[in-house]
Amino acid sequence: MQRTNYCGLITDSYLNQTVTVKGWVHRRRDLGGLIFFDMRDREGLVQIVAEPETACFSNANELKHEYVVEVTGLVRSRPNSNKDLNTGNIEILASTITILNTAIPTPILVDDTSVSEMNRLSHRIIDLRGQKMRNNLMLRSKLSREIRRFLDDEGFMDIETPFLTRSTPEGARDFLVPSRVHKGQFYALPQSPQLFKQLLMVAGFDKYYQIVRCFRDEDLRADRQPEFTQVDIETSFLTEAEIRAMAERLIRQAFKNVLNVDLPEFPVMTYADAMYYYGSDKPDLRLENLKFVDLTEELKGSGFKVFSEASKLNDGRIIALKLPSSVTLSRKELDELTKFVGIYGAKGLPYIKVNDASQPNEEGLQSPIVKFLTHAELATIVKATNAQDGEIILFAADKAKIANEAMGALRLKVGHEKGLAEGEWKPLWVIDFPMFEYDEEADRYVACHHPFTAPKDEHIEQLATNPAECLAKAYDIVLNGWELGGGSIRIYRSDMQSKVFDALKISPLEAQNKFGFLLDNLQFGAPPHGGIAFGLDRIASMMCKADSIRDVIAFPKTTRGQCLLTNAPNDVDEKQLTDLGIAKLAL
Repeated sequence: MQRTNYCGLITDSYLNQTVTVKGWVHRRRDLGGLIFFDMRDREGLVQIVAEPETACFSNANELKHEYVVEVTGLVRSRPNSNKDLNTGNIEILASTITILNTAIPTPILVDDTSVSEMNRLSHRIIDLRGQKMRNNLMLRSKLSREIRRFLDDEGFMDIETPFLTRSTPEGARDFLVPSRVHKGQFYALPQSPQLFKQLLMVAGFDKYYQIVRCFRDEDLRADRQPEFTQVDIETSFLTEAEIRAMAERLIRQAFKNVLNVDLPEFPVMTYADAMYYYGSDKPDLRLENLKFVDLTEELKGSGFKVFSEASKLNDGRIIALKLPSSVTLSRKELDELTKFVGIYGAKGLPYIKVNDASQPNEEGLQSPIVKFLTHAELATIVKATNAQDGEIILFAADKAKIANEAMGALRLKVGHEKGLAEGEWKPLWVIDFPMFEYDEEADRYVACHHPFTAPKDEHIEQLATNPAECLAKAYDIVLNGWELGGGSIRIYRSDMQSKVFDALKISPLEAQNKFGFLLDNLQFGAPPHGGIAFGLDRIASMMCKADSIRDVIAFPKTTRGQCLLTNAPNDVDEKQLTDLGIAKLAL
Protein backbone atom coordinates (compact mmCIF):
# COMPACT_ATOMS: atom_id res chain seq x y z
CA MET A 1 0.00 0.00 0.00
CA GLN A 2 1.30 3.48 -0.84
CA ARG A 3 2.17 5.54 2.21
CA THR A 4 0.06 8.60 2.95
CA ASN A 5 3.03 10.73 3.99
CA TYR A 6 6.29 10.59 5.92
CA CYS A 7 6.02 9.73 9.63
CA GLY A 8 7.28 13.15 10.72
CA LEU A 9 4.68 14.93 8.54
CA ILE A 10 1.55 13.26 9.96
CA THR A 11 0.27 16.23 11.97
CA ASP A 12 -3.06 17.64 13.17
CA SER A 13 -4.21 18.11 9.59
CA TYR A 14 -4.70 14.31 9.39
CA LEU A 15 -6.93 14.04 12.49
CA ASN A 16 -9.67 11.39 12.16
CA GLN A 17 -8.21 10.11 8.87
CA THR A 18 -6.88 6.64 8.16
CA VAL A 19 -3.25 6.82 7.06
CA THR A 20 -0.42 4.48 6.07
CA VAL A 21 3.16 5.13 7.15
CA LYS A 22 6.39 3.18 6.63
CA GLY A 23 9.66 3.31 8.48
CA TRP A 24 11.80 1.95 11.32
CA VAL A 25 10.91 1.10 14.91
CA HIS A 26 12.72 3.75 16.93
CA ARG A 27 11.55 2.88 20.42
CA ARG A 28 8.99 0.42 21.84
CA ARG A 29 7.13 0.50 25.16
CA ASP A 30 4.73 -2.11 26.60
CA LEU A 31 2.43 -0.46 29.17
CA GLY A 32 0.21 -3.09 30.77
CA GLY A 33 -1.25 -4.46 27.58
CA LEU A 34 -1.09 -1.36 25.40
CA ILE A 35 1.94 -1.27 23.12
CA PHE A 36 3.36 2.08 22.09
CA PHE A 37 6.19 2.51 19.62
CA ASP A 38 7.77 5.45 17.89
CA MET A 39 8.17 5.01 14.17
CA ARG A 40 10.89 6.89 12.32
CA ASP A 41 11.72 7.95 8.79
CA ARG A 42 13.75 10.77 7.31
CA GLU A 43 11.18 13.41 8.36
CA GLY A 44 10.98 12.42 12.02
CA LEU A 45 8.92 10.38 14.47
CA VAL A 46 5.27 9.53 14.99
CA GLN A 47 3.78 7.57 17.89
CA ILE A 48 1.90 4.35 17.09
CA VAL A 49 -0.54 2.68 19.52
CA ALA A 50 -1.53 -1.02 19.30
CA GLU A 51 -4.46 -2.16 21.46
CA PRO A 52 -4.76 -5.80 22.72
CA GLU A 53 -8.09 -6.56 21.02
CA THR A 54 -6.85 -5.62 17.52
CA ALA A 55 -5.58 -8.09 14.91
CA CYS A 56 -2.27 -6.23 14.67
CA PHE A 57 -1.40 -6.65 18.36
CA SER A 58 0.55 -9.90 17.90
CA ASN A 59 2.78 -8.25 15.29
CA ALA A 60 3.28 -5.25 17.57
CA ASN A 61 4.40 -7.66 20.27
CA GLU A 62 7.19 -8.98 18.02
CA LEU A 63 8.70 -5.60 17.18
CA LYS A 64 12.28 -4.76 18.09
CA HIS A 65 14.52 -1.75 17.48
CA GLU A 66 15.16 -0.98 13.81
CA TYR A 67 12.58 -3.41 12.41
CA VAL A 68 11.17 -2.04 9.16
CA VAL A 69 7.38 -1.82 9.32
CA GLU A 70 4.28 -0.60 7.54
CA VAL A 71 1.42 0.70 9.69
CA THR A 72 -2.13 1.63 8.74
CA GLY A 73 -4.36 3.26 11.31
CA LEU A 74 -6.54 6.13 12.49
CA VAL A 75 -4.98 9.47 13.43
CA ARG A 76 -6.31 10.69 16.78
CA SER A 77 -5.39 13.34 19.35
CA ARG A 78 -2.64 12.39 21.77
CA PRO A 79 -3.73 12.60 25.44
CA ASN A 80 -0.37 13.98 26.57
CA SER A 81 1.15 16.02 23.75
CA ASN A 82 4.91 16.13 23.17
CA LYS A 83 5.92 19.68 22.27
CA ASP A 84 9.38 18.53 21.15
CA LEU A 85 7.91 16.65 18.17
CA ASN A 86 6.30 18.00 15.04
CA THR A 87 3.81 15.13 15.44
CA GLY A 88 3.48 15.62 19.20
CA ASN A 89 -0.24 16.40 19.22
CA ILE A 90 -1.34 13.19 17.51
CA GLU A 91 -0.83 9.44 17.47
CA ILE A 92 -1.84 6.65 15.11
CA LEU A 93 -4.13 3.90 16.42
CA ALA A 94 -2.88 0.93 14.41
CA SER A 95 -5.31 -1.35 12.58
CA THR A 96 -2.65 -3.28 10.63
CA ILE A 97 1.08 -3.68 11.26
CA THR A 98 3.21 -5.41 8.61
CA ILE A 99 6.79 -6.35 9.40
CA LEU A 100 8.68 -5.64 6.16
CA ASN A 101 12.04 -6.72 7.55
CA THR A 102 13.70 -7.64 10.82
CA ALA A 103 17.00 -6.29 12.16
CA ILE A 104 19.75 -7.72 14.32
CA PRO A 105 20.84 -5.61 17.35
CA THR A 106 22.80 -2.62 16.07
CA PRO A 107 26.41 -1.99 17.23
CA ILE A 108 25.47 1.58 18.20
CA LEU A 109 22.10 3.03 19.11
CA VAL A 110 20.45 5.64 16.94
CA ASP A 111 20.72 9.13 18.51
CA ASP A 112 23.09 7.96 21.25
CA THR A 113 25.16 11.10 21.87
CA SER A 114 27.73 9.24 23.99
CA VAL A 115 29.07 7.25 21.01
CA SER A 116 32.62 8.21 19.92
CA GLU A 117 33.18 9.65 16.47
CA MET A 118 35.30 6.63 15.51
CA ASN A 119 32.36 4.34 16.27
CA ARG A 120 29.97 6.68 14.47
CA LEU A 121 32.14 6.61 11.34
CA SER A 122 32.67 2.82 11.54
CA HIS A 123 28.90 2.28 11.72
CA ARG A 124 27.95 5.27 9.59
CA ILE A 125 24.73 3.75 8.23
CA ILE A 126 23.24 3.52 11.72
CA ASP A 127 24.64 6.95 12.58
CA LEU A 128 22.94 8.43 9.51
CA ARG A 129 19.57 7.29 10.87
CA GLY A 130 19.98 9.67 13.81
CA GLN A 131 18.20 12.99 14.00
CA LYS A 132 21.38 15.09 13.92
CA MET A 133 22.86 13.60 10.76
CA ARG A 134 19.47 13.30 9.10
CA ASN A 135 18.74 16.99 9.68
CA ASN A 136 22.25 18.02 8.60
CA LEU A 137 22.06 16.18 5.28
CA MET A 138 18.55 17.44 4.60
CA LEU A 139 19.74 21.01 5.22
CA ARG A 140 22.70 20.41 2.92
CA SER A 141 20.35 19.15 0.21
CA LYS A 142 18.17 22.24 0.62
CA LEU A 143 21.26 24.46 0.43
CA SER A 144 22.37 22.83 -2.84
CA ARG A 145 18.87 23.27 -4.25
CA GLU A 146 18.82 26.98 -3.35
CA ILE A 147 22.24 27.55 -4.90
CA ARG A 148 21.18 25.85 -8.12
CA ARG A 149 17.93 27.81 -8.21
CA PHE A 150 19.76 31.13 -7.80
CA LEU A 151 22.37 30.39 -10.47
CA ASP A 152 19.81 28.98 -12.90
CA ASP A 153 17.70 32.13 -12.46
CA GLU A 154 20.80 34.28 -13.09
CA GLY A 155 21.38 32.56 -16.44
CA PHE A 156 24.28 30.29 -15.49
CA MET A 157 24.73 26.94 -17.21
CA ASP A 158 25.56 23.77 -15.26
CA ILE A 159 28.45 22.18 -17.21
CA GLU A 160 30.47 19.15 -16.10
CA THR A 161 34.26 19.01 -16.36
CA PRO A 162 36.52 15.92 -16.29
CA PHE A 163 37.57 14.03 -13.18
CA LEU A 164 40.39 12.23 -14.97
CA THR A 165 42.69 14.98 -16.13
CA ARG A 166 46.30 16.12 -16.38
CA SER A 167 48.49 16.63 -13.32
CA THR A 168 49.45 20.30 -12.88
CA PRO A 169 51.41 20.28 -9.59
CA GLU A 170 51.27 23.93 -8.53
CA GLY A 171 49.85 23.96 -4.99
CA ALA A 172 48.57 20.97 -3.02
CA ARG A 173 49.53 17.44 -4.03
CA ASP A 174 47.44 15.71 -6.69
CA PHE A 175 45.78 12.35 -6.29
CA LEU A 176 47.13 10.27 -9.17
CA VAL A 177 45.29 7.55 -11.11
CA PRO A 178 47.44 5.11 -13.11
CA SER A 179 46.41 4.37 -16.68
CA ARG A 180 46.03 0.72 -17.71
CA VAL A 181 46.13 1.54 -21.42
CA HIS A 182 49.07 3.96 -21.21
CA LYS A 183 51.33 2.12 -18.80
CA GLY A 184 53.59 4.33 -16.72
CA GLN A 185 51.36 7.36 -17.27
CA PHE A 186 48.86 8.87 -14.87
CA TYR A 187 45.72 10.91 -14.71
CA ALA A 188 45.21 13.34 -11.82
CA LEU A 189 41.99 13.98 -9.96
CA PRO A 190 41.25 17.73 -10.16
CA GLN A 191 42.00 19.99 -7.20
CA SER A 192 39.44 22.28 -8.81
CA PRO A 193 38.03 22.73 -12.33
CA GLN A 194 40.09 25.95 -12.65
CA LEU A 195 41.64 25.42 -16.08
CA PHE A 196 38.54 23.87 -17.63
CA LYS A 197 36.22 26.64 -16.49
CA GLN A 198 38.58 29.22 -17.96
CA LEU A 199 38.55 27.27 -21.23
CA LEU A 200 34.74 27.33 -21.14
CA MET A 201 34.97 31.13 -21.05
CA VAL A 202 37.21 31.05 -24.14
CA ALA A 203 34.63 28.76 -25.77
CA GLY A 204 31.92 31.38 -25.23
CA PHE A 205 29.92 29.87 -22.33
CA ASP A 206 30.00 33.15 -20.43
CA LYS A 207 28.13 31.95 -17.32
CA TYR A 208 29.20 28.56 -15.99
CA TYR A 209 28.63 26.81 -12.69
CA GLN A 210 29.04 23.36 -11.24
CA ILE A 211 28.55 21.78 -7.82
CA VAL A 212 31.57 19.56 -8.16
CA ARG A 213 33.79 17.16 -6.26
CA CYS A 214 37.42 18.27 -5.87
CA PHE A 215 40.42 16.31 -4.58
CA ARG A 216 43.54 17.36 -2.69
CA ASP A 217 46.14 15.07 -1.17
CA GLU A 218 46.98 17.23 1.84
CA ASP A 219 47.13 16.94 5.62
CA LEU A 220 43.63 16.89 7.06
CA ARG A 221 41.87 18.59 9.97
CA ALA A 222 38.30 19.30 11.08
CA ASP A 223 37.51 21.54 8.09
CA ARG A 224 39.35 19.54 5.41
CA GLN A 225 38.64 16.34 3.52
CA PRO A 226 40.64 14.71 0.70
CA GLU A 227 37.48 14.94 -1.42
CA PHE A 228 35.21 17.93 -0.95
CA THR A 229 32.40 19.72 -2.75
CA GLN A 230 32.84 23.09 -4.37
CA VAL A 231 30.29 25.50 -5.81
CA ASP A 232 32.33 26.54 -8.83
CA ILE A 233 31.36 29.71 -10.72
CA GLU A 234 32.97 31.48 -13.68
CA THR A 235 31.72 34.34 -15.80
CA SER A 236 32.92 36.56 -18.63
CA PHE A 237 32.78 40.33 -19.03
CA LEU A 238 31.99 41.08 -15.36
CA THR A 239 34.19 43.25 -13.17
CA GLU A 240 35.51 42.24 -9.77
CA ALA A 241 32.81 44.35 -8.06
CA GLU A 242 30.05 42.81 -10.21
CA ILE A 243 31.19 39.26 -9.41
CA ARG A 244 31.27 40.08 -5.70
CA ALA A 245 27.79 41.57 -5.88
CA MET A 246 26.44 38.43 -7.58
CA ALA A 247 28.14 36.14 -5.05
CA GLU A 248 26.81 38.19 -2.15
CA ARG A 249 23.26 37.93 -3.50
CA LEU A 250 23.71 34.16 -3.74
CA ILE A 251 24.85 33.82 -0.11
CA ARG A 252 22.12 36.16 1.12
CA GLN A 253 19.41 34.19 -0.71
CA ALA A 254 20.77 30.86 0.53
CA PHE A 255 20.75 31.96 4.17
CA LYS A 256 17.31 33.52 3.82
CA ASN A 257 15.66 30.52 2.15
CA VAL A 258 17.46 27.81 4.14
CA LEU A 259 17.64 29.37 7.63
CA ASN A 260 15.30 32.38 7.30
CA VAL A 261 18.28 34.56 8.24
CA ASP A 262 18.79 38.05 6.83
CA LEU A 263 22.54 38.52 6.80
CA PRO A 264 23.75 42.00 7.82
CA GLU A 265 25.90 44.32 5.71
CA PHE A 266 29.00 42.85 4.06
CA PRO A 267 31.80 45.35 4.82
CA VAL A 268 34.82 45.36 2.49
CA MET A 269 38.28 45.14 4.04
CA THR A 270 41.68 44.99 2.40
CA TYR A 271 43.99 42.08 3.14
CA ALA A 272 46.52 44.57 4.58
CA ASP A 273 43.97 45.93 7.07
CA ALA A 274 42.78 42.43 8.01
CA MET A 275 46.34 41.40 8.88
CA TYR A 276 47.14 44.73 10.58
CA TYR A 277 44.13 44.75 12.89
CA TYR A 278 43.31 41.04 13.29
CA GLY A 279 46.37 39.03 12.21
CA SER A 280 44.19 36.96 9.89
CA ASP A 281 42.90 37.15 6.32
CA LYS A 282 39.57 35.81 7.60
CA PRO A 283 38.82 37.93 10.69
CA ASP A 284 35.89 37.08 12.94
CA LEU A 285 34.01 40.37 13.21
CA ARG A 286 31.89 39.08 16.06
CA LEU A 287 34.99 40.08 18.07
CA GLU A 288 35.12 43.51 16.45
CA ASN A 289 36.15 45.18 19.73
CA LEU A 290 39.29 43.04 19.97
CA LYS A 291 41.64 44.83 17.57
CA PHE A 292 45.41 44.87 17.43
CA VAL A 293 47.30 48.07 18.22
CA ASP A 294 50.64 48.22 16.41
CA LEU A 295 53.45 49.59 18.61
CA THR A 296 56.43 48.60 16.46
CA GLU A 297 57.55 52.14 15.76
CA GLU A 298 56.77 53.48 19.24
CA LEU A 299 58.76 50.79 21.06
CA LYS A 300 61.65 50.24 18.64
CA GLY A 301 64.21 51.66 21.07
CA SER A 302 62.75 49.99 24.14
CA GLY A 303 64.91 48.78 27.02
CA PHE A 304 62.79 45.62 27.07
CA LYS A 305 64.86 43.22 25.00
CA VAL A 306 61.89 41.29 23.57
CA PHE A 307 60.46 44.49 22.09
CA SER A 308 63.72 45.96 20.88
CA GLU A 309 64.85 42.77 19.12
CA ALA A 310 61.50 42.38 17.34
CA SER A 311 61.59 45.98 16.13
CA LYS A 312 65.06 45.44 14.60
CA LEU A 313 63.86 42.62 12.35
CA ASN A 314 63.10 43.52 8.73
CA ASP A 315 59.63 42.06 9.13
CA GLY A 316 59.38 42.46 12.91
CA ARG A 317 56.22 43.55 14.63
CA ILE A 318 55.07 44.51 18.15
CA ILE A 319 51.35 44.03 18.76
CA ALA A 320 49.20 44.98 21.74
CA LEU A 321 45.79 43.41 22.31
CA LYS A 322 43.68 45.00 25.04
CA LEU A 323 41.07 42.91 26.85
CA PRO A 324 38.07 44.63 28.48
CA SER A 325 37.76 44.87 32.27
CA SER A 326 35.10 42.13 32.21
CA VAL A 327 37.91 39.66 31.43
CA THR A 328 40.05 38.48 34.30
CA LEU A 329 43.05 36.23 33.79
CA SER A 330 44.59 34.32 36.67
CA ARG A 331 48.28 33.50 36.82
CA LYS A 332 47.44 29.95 35.79
CA GLU A 333 45.41 31.18 32.80
CA LEU A 334 48.24 33.46 31.69
CA ASP A 335 50.65 30.52 31.86
CA GLU A 336 48.26 28.41 29.76
CA LEU A 337 47.91 31.20 27.21
CA THR A 338 51.70 31.50 27.04
CA LYS A 339 51.88 27.80 26.15
CA PHE A 340 49.09 28.33 23.60
CA VAL A 341 50.89 31.10 21.67
CA GLY A 342 54.01 28.92 21.76
CA ILE A 343 52.23 26.58 19.35
CA TYR A 344 52.50 29.36 16.75
CA GLY A 345 56.18 30.04 17.44
CA ALA A 346 55.81 32.90 19.94
CA LYS A 347 58.54 32.87 22.60
CA GLY A 348 56.35 34.33 25.33
CA LEU A 349 53.29 36.41 26.18
CA PRO A 350 54.19 39.69 27.90
CA TYR A 351 51.26 41.37 29.64
CA ILE A 352 50.34 44.44 31.66
CA LYS A 353 47.44 44.62 34.11
CA VAL A 354 46.12 48.18 34.33
CA ASN A 355 45.22 48.96 37.92
CA ASP A 356 45.30 52.74 37.57
CA ALA A 357 45.56 54.12 34.05
CA SER A 358 46.35 57.60 35.38
CA GLN A 359 49.66 56.28 36.73
CA PRO A 360 51.63 54.72 33.84
CA ASN A 361 54.35 53.39 36.11
CA GLU A 362 55.04 50.53 38.52
CA GLU A 363 52.38 51.85 40.90
CA GLY A 364 49.54 51.92 38.37
CA LEU A 365 50.61 49.05 36.12
CA GLN A 366 51.24 45.48 37.22
CA SER A 367 53.59 43.22 35.24
CA PRO A 368 57.08 41.72 35.35
CA ILE A 369 57.97 43.80 32.26
CA VAL A 370 57.04 47.22 33.68
CA LYS A 371 60.49 47.71 35.26
CA PHE A 372 62.13 47.37 31.83
CA LEU A 373 60.01 50.12 30.23
CA THR A 374 60.43 53.87 30.68
CA HIS A 375 57.67 56.10 31.97
CA ALA A 376 57.30 57.54 28.46
CA GLU A 377 56.99 54.06 26.90
CA LEU A 378 54.38 52.99 29.46
CA ALA A 379 52.44 56.21 28.89
CA THR A 380 52.57 55.56 25.12
CA ILE A 381 51.20 52.02 25.60
CA VAL A 382 48.35 53.23 27.81
CA LYS A 383 47.47 56.06 25.42
CA ALA A 384 47.74 54.02 22.20
CA THR A 385 45.54 51.22 23.56
CA ASN A 386 43.19 53.65 25.36
CA ALA A 387 43.59 51.41 28.40
CA GLN A 388 41.21 51.86 31.32
CA ASP A 389 41.34 50.69 34.91
CA GLY A 390 40.88 46.93 35.27
CA GLU A 391 41.90 46.06 31.71
CA ILE A 392 44.68 43.72 30.59
CA ILE A 393 47.05 44.32 27.67
CA LEU A 394 48.68 41.31 25.99
CA PHE A 395 51.69 41.61 23.68
CA ALA A 396 53.29 39.73 20.80
CA ALA A 397 56.74 40.72 19.54
CA ASP A 398 58.41 38.69 16.79
CA LYS A 399 58.49 38.28 13.03
CA ALA A 400 55.24 39.64 11.64
CA LYS A 401 54.08 36.19 10.52
CA ILE A 402 54.59 34.68 13.99
CA ALA A 403 53.19 37.69 15.85
CA ASN A 404 50.11 37.82 13.62
CA GLU A 405 49.37 34.10 13.82
CA ALA A 406 49.95 33.86 17.57
CA MET A 407 47.96 36.94 18.52
CA GLY A 408 45.27 36.21 15.94
CA ALA A 409 44.71 32.75 17.42
CA LEU A 410 44.84 34.18 20.96
CA ARG A 411 42.23 36.79 20.03
CA LEU A 412 39.82 34.06 18.92
CA LYS A 413 40.51 31.80 21.89
CA VAL A 414 40.11 34.44 24.60
CA GLY A 415 37.31 36.26 22.81
CA HIS A 416 35.08 33.21 22.47
CA GLU A 417 35.98 31.58 25.78
CA LYS A 418 35.28 34.81 27.67
CA GLY A 419 31.99 35.46 25.83
CA LEU A 420 33.07 38.61 24.01
CA ALA A 421 31.49 37.71 20.64
CA GLU A 422 28.63 39.97 19.55
CA GLY A 423 26.03 39.03 16.94
CA GLU A 424 25.25 35.66 15.36
CA TRP A 425 26.39 36.27 11.77
CA LYS A 426 29.13 38.71 10.71
CA PRO A 427 30.10 38.50 7.01
CA LEU A 428 32.66 40.55 5.11
CA TRP A 429 34.70 40.72 1.93
CA VAL A 430 38.50 40.67 2.06
CA ILE A 431 40.09 42.10 -1.10
CA ASP A 432 43.47 43.18 -2.52
CA PHE A 433 45.41 40.04 -1.65
CA PRO A 434 49.13 39.84 -2.43
CA MET A 435 49.92 38.26 -5.79
CA PHE A 436 52.90 36.33 -4.44
CA GLU A 437 54.57 35.10 -1.30
CA TYR A 438 58.20 34.11 -0.97
CA ASP A 439 58.98 30.43 -0.48
CA GLU A 440 62.35 30.31 1.29
CA GLU A 441 62.70 26.58 0.73
CA ALA A 442 62.18 26.90 -3.03
CA ASP A 443 64.02 30.26 -3.14
CA ARG A 444 61.37 31.82 -5.34
CA TYR A 445 57.99 33.50 -5.25
CA VAL A 446 54.88 31.34 -5.41
CA ALA A 447 51.32 32.37 -6.25
CA CYS A 448 49.20 33.19 -3.20
CA HIS A 449 46.02 32.22 -5.07
CA HIS A 450 46.96 30.46 -8.30
CA PRO A 451 49.18 31.50 -11.23
CA PHE A 452 46.21 32.57 -13.38
CA THR A 453 45.12 35.38 -11.04
CA ALA A 454 45.32 38.85 -12.59
CA PRO A 455 47.37 41.60 -10.93
CA LYS A 456 45.80 44.96 -10.19
CA ASP A 457 46.26 47.22 -13.20
CA GLU A 458 48.51 49.68 -11.37
CA HIS A 459 50.89 46.87 -10.31
CA ILE A 460 51.53 45.29 -13.71
CA GLU A 461 54.82 47.13 -14.15
CA GLN A 462 56.07 45.85 -10.79
CA LEU A 463 55.75 42.19 -11.76
CA ALA A 464 59.34 42.18 -13.00
CA THR A 465 60.87 44.71 -10.60
CA ASN A 466 59.07 44.29 -7.26
CA PRO A 467 56.78 41.23 -7.15
CA ALA A 468 56.53 41.37 -3.34
CA GLU A 469 54.47 44.57 -3.61
CA CYS A 470 52.08 43.37 -6.32
CA LEU A 471 48.44 43.00 -5.36
CA ALA A 472 45.94 40.72 -7.06
CA LYS A 473 42.37 41.15 -8.23
CA ALA A 474 41.44 38.49 -5.70
CA TYR A 475 38.69 38.40 -3.10
CA ASP A 476 37.44 36.14 -0.31
CA ILE A 477 34.03 36.04 1.31
CA VAL A 478 34.30 35.46 5.07
CA LEU A 479 31.69 34.65 7.69
CA ASN A 480 32.33 34.43 11.44
CA GLY A 481 36.03 33.92 10.90
CA TRP A 482 35.63 31.19 8.26
CA GLU A 483 36.42 31.56 4.59
CA LEU A 484 33.25 30.57 2.71
CA GLY A 485 34.73 31.08 -0.72
CA GLY A 486 37.23 32.94 -2.79
CA GLY A 487 37.93 33.97 -6.34
CA SER A 488 39.67 36.35 -8.64
CA ILE A 489 39.74 38.02 -12.01
CA ARG A 490 41.79 35.76 -14.29
CA ILE A 491 44.59 36.53 -16.69
CA TYR A 492 43.15 36.32 -20.19
CA ARG A 493 46.05 37.61 -22.31
CA SER A 494 49.08 35.49 -23.14
CA ASP A 495 51.56 38.34 -22.71
CA MET A 496 50.29 39.03 -19.19
CA GLN A 497 50.39 35.34 -18.31
CA SER A 498 54.04 35.20 -19.45
CA LYS A 499 54.94 38.10 -17.13
CA VAL A 500 53.38 36.31 -14.17
CA PHE A 501 55.17 33.06 -15.02
CA ASP A 502 58.44 35.01 -15.21
CA ALA A 503 57.83 36.40 -11.71
CA LEU A 504 57.19 32.84 -10.51
CA LYS A 505 60.35 31.59 -12.26
CA ILE A 506 58.28 29.19 -14.36
CA SER A 507 60.12 28.81 -17.65
CA PRO A 508 58.27 28.89 -20.99
CA LEU A 509 59.04 25.18 -21.42
CA GLU A 510 57.72 24.30 -17.94
CA ALA A 511 54.64 26.49 -18.47
CA GLN A 512 53.91 24.84 -21.81
CA ASN A 513 54.37 21.39 -20.30
CA LYS A 514 52.05 22.06 -17.37
CA PHE A 515 49.50 24.45 -18.78
CA GLY A 516 49.95 24.35 -22.54
CA PHE A 517 46.34 23.43 -23.31
CA LEU A 518 45.20 26.61 -21.49
CA LEU A 519 47.92 28.91 -22.81
CA ASP A 520 47.44 27.82 -26.41
CA ASN A 521 43.71 28.48 -26.27
CA LEU A 522 44.07 31.88 -24.60
CA GLN A 523 45.44 33.04 -27.94
CA PHE A 524 42.14 32.37 -29.73
CA GLY A 525 40.32 35.44 -28.46
CA ALA A 526 39.84 34.85 -24.73
CA PRO A 527 37.37 37.27 -23.11
CA PRO A 528 38.01 39.04 -19.79
CA HIS A 529 36.72 36.67 -17.15
CA GLY A 530 36.74 35.81 -13.46
CA GLY A 531 34.89 33.78 -10.90
CA ILE A 532 34.50 32.50 -7.40
CA ALA A 533 34.24 29.12 -5.68
CA PHE A 534 32.45 28.33 -2.43
CA GLY A 535 33.04 25.40 -0.11
CA LEU A 536 29.63 23.74 0.08
CA ASP A 537 30.71 21.56 3.02
CA ARG A 538 31.90 24.65 4.90
CA ILE A 539 28.68 26.60 4.34
CA ALA A 540 26.53 23.64 5.33
CA SER A 541 28.54 22.99 8.50
CA MET A 542 28.20 26.64 9.53
CA MET A 543 24.46 26.58 8.93
CA CYS A 544 24.17 23.38 11.01
CA LYS A 545 26.54 24.76 13.65
CA ALA A 546 28.50 21.52 13.26
CA ASP A 547 31.92 21.08 14.86
CA SER A 548 33.37 19.52 11.71
CA ILE A 549 32.50 19.26 8.03
CA ARG A 550 32.42 15.48 8.63
CA ASP A 551 29.01 16.10 10.20
CA VAL A 552 27.54 17.36 6.91
CA ILE A 553 29.12 14.69 4.66
CA ALA A 554 27.38 11.33 4.37
CA PHE A 555 30.53 9.23 4.09
CA PRO A 556 33.56 11.26 5.22
CA LYS A 557 37.17 10.28 5.78
CA THR A 558 39.01 10.49 9.08
CA THR A 559 41.88 12.91 9.68
CA ARG A 560 44.15 10.11 8.40
CA GLY A 561 42.23 9.94 5.12
CA GLN A 562 40.53 6.62 5.93
CA CYS A 563 36.92 5.56 5.40
CA LEU A 564 36.10 3.46 8.46
CA LEU A 565 32.89 2.18 6.85
CA THR A 566 34.54 0.59 3.79
CA ASN A 567 38.09 0.31 5.18
CA ALA A 568 39.49 2.36 2.29
CA PRO A 569 42.26 2.71 1.27
CA ASN A 570 42.94 -1.01 0.97
CA ASP A 571 45.36 -3.44 -0.64
CA VAL A 572 44.65 -4.62 -4.18
CA ASP A 573 45.68 -7.93 -5.70
CA GLU A 574 48.82 -8.28 -7.75
CA LYS A 575 46.95 -8.87 -11.02
CA GLN A 576 45.41 -5.39 -10.79
CA LEU A 577 48.86 -3.92 -10.23
CA THR A 578 50.34 -5.93 -13.10
CA ASP A 579 47.60 -4.67 -15.44
CA LEU A 580 48.63 -1.14 -14.49
CA GLY A 581 52.35 -1.80 -14.85
CA ILE A 582 52.95 -1.12 -11.14
CA ALA A 583 55.20 -3.17 -8.87
CA LYS A 584 54.02 -3.83 -5.33
CA LEU A 585 56.12 -2.12 -2.67
CA ALA A 586 57.77 -4.32 -0.06
CA LEU A 587 56.92 -2.74 3.30
